[in-house]
Order: sequence, then C-alpha cells, then structure tokens
Amino acid sequence: MTKWYIVAGLCVVGVFLAYLLFMPTKGEPSPWKAPEAPSLESGPYAGNDRLKRVRPIAIGIGTGPEALVIDPSRGDFLTGFSDGAVVRIGRDGQMLEVFGNTGGRPLGLAICPDGSVLVADALKGLLRIRSNGAAPEVLATEADGVPFKFVDNVAVDTAGRNAYFTDASSKWGYGHDREDIVEHGGHGRLFRYDLANGKIALVKDGINFANGVVLGPDDSYLLLNESGSYRILRIWLNQSRFGQTEVFVDNLPGFPDNISFNGTDRVWIALPVPRDKMIDSLSGSPFLRKIIMRVQALIDVPINRRAMAMAYDLNGQLVANLQYKGDGAYDYITQVTEVDGDLYFGSLVQKSLATLPNWQQIK
Repeated sequence: MTKWYIVAGLCVVGVFLAYLLFMPTKGEPSPWKAPEAPSLESGPYAGNDRLKRVRPIAIGIGTGPEALVIDPSRGDFLTGFSDGAVVRIGRDGQMLEVFGNTGGRPLGLAICPDGSVLVADALKGLLRIRSNGAAPEVLATEADGVPFKFVDNVAVDTAGRNAYFTDASSKWGYGHDREDIVEHGGHGRLFRYDLANGKIALVKDGINFANGVVLGPDDSYLLLNESGSYRILRIWLNQSRFGQTEVFVDNLPGFPDNISFNGTDRVWIALPVPRDKMIDSLSGSPFLRKIIMRVQALIDVPINRRAMAMAYDLNGQLVANLQYKGDGAYDYITQVTEVDGDLYFGSLVQKSLATLPNWQQIK
C-alpha cells in the first residue's frame, strides 16, 4: 500500500511539474534588467509610521474607491466604487449624492470646466457623465482598431479641450495587472482625446502598465506612472516637443498607481505594494517568469501589505516619505490627494476613504 502512495504522489508531482513547464499561456515575457530596489530599511525610502494616524472616512458607502478627484467649484470629492457607482462625498466623509453609475469598474476620474465628469472605466472605456444622474456617454472604446482592455486613468487640461487617458494594457484586461507586469511586454498606451471633435491621437505606446496621469502646472507636460518599470515619466505636450519623454523619477520602491498635483509645488504618488524581490531577480529570464505566470494562474499569491505614499517636487526630488506597516493600516493605497494641508486616500480594496489632517506636522 505504501508503494502505491509513493507512486501516486510522484504522479501528482509529475503532473504539477508538467503544468509549470509546458502548460500553454498567452504570456510571452520579455527580458529586461530591473534596477536594484531601494531599501525600505534605510535611506530616503526607509520605513516609518507616518501613516499610522490615517483615519477612515466615508465608511460603508462602497468598496474599492480606487481614485478620488476634488471638485474645484464645490470643494468636495468624487470617487468610483467596484459596483460602478460614481459618488460625491464631502470632505467630512458624508455621502452627498450618487452622481452616476457606469455599470462597469470606474477607476480614474477628471472634472471638466463645464462640470461634467470623465471616467476611466476599466471595463467600459472612456466615459463622460454630463450631469448628476445622467446616463454615461461612451466616448471611446478603441483606437486604430485596437480595443481598449484596461482604461485606467484620465486627466483633462485647463481649457477643457483635451483629455489624456491611459489604457494600462492592450493585451491583459482588468484583474490581470500581475500578468501584464510580470510579462513586461510594453502593452500600455497613452492617448489624447479631443473633447470638441472626438478625435483620438496616440501620444505614447510601449509603456509597461500605463497607470496614473496628471498634468503639470501649465499643461505643457504630463506625468505618467509606469507601474511595470517602477518609474514616473514626464511626457511633453507643447507643440514643439509633443510626445517627447524623459524619466521624472526612476527606481521607485513599489508599484506606482495614481498620481496627483497639489496645485503648487509637489506631486503625490500612491504605491499599493512594495516591489517583489523574486520578480526583480528574474527580470532577465523570460523562461522562469513564464513559470511564475503559470503559478499565478493557479494560485492567488499573497501580496506584501504596506501603506505607502510619496511626494516629489517639480524637479522629481523626494520631499515626503509616508508609510505604515502595522495592524489596522489603511493599505493598498491607490490614490493620494492633498487639499489645504490635509491628505485624502483611496484604495482598490478598502471599504472607505481615509484622511490624514495636517500631514506636515506628522513626525
């Protein structure tokens, strides 16, 4: 009997190994060289408890307020939840109204000068809600015959003429961000949408998971979080340099998600999770990363939870490092927005927003 148990066990192991080595997958990892991750133990990104005093608000309204945008005409927020609702919330956390429902998964939001709201919906495309309760208007679901798979974030210029939005991946849809990042195939794209005539122009492609976008102070450039390469790109928009790209911040300690501008002198980025040493170490081995992709398809690999928010000045220099890893942390932060010296946070997984009043007084 023992012999048959051994044989059965070996068969199971053999089947599992065969799966890891030969199971078909649409992932085709590209070789690259990941930079050595900055330390979270010492140096500029050293861990700290500055986010320990974050306080949840807007509790129980919905799950997964991935992004939030402040309405400059009213001083309150709009955010989107996993059930498709786009909700207006006061800065005290009180729900004011359900502005609309996309029927999909709203992620990034932008408010136009006329009060209408642009929605980057991961499932539905680029949408516009013109007024409270109005049905969402579909602006775009594809470009040049290539359907959007994962519309992620959107920003609108000061004049309300052009919107800039990201399709995180033209290959992997919502919920498959890990596959896109491990593959590192450059499937992300940045587009410009002309709100006057509906024309779409490709601004940049070849991005490794194109995530959050924000316009610079004079609309001459935008900043884009390239999550799969751990960096922030500056992409010029003025006519003489349109589309030219440079690295604004390189070698971040985590995967950057959304990005915001405080209106004067700094940008904030949210890093939902720190980097994975194993994935970095395998960056030059497509074969081993394909095995990782097969494991991901079979097992829900746990992530390293840590609350992280970083601020940079307009030259890309780090000016604030806020973290917390303890019990009760408001983690998997995907949005940081600064208003009048207070910080507000969104998360893809939490059931609330959160705030940190007078953040500069936190030592």
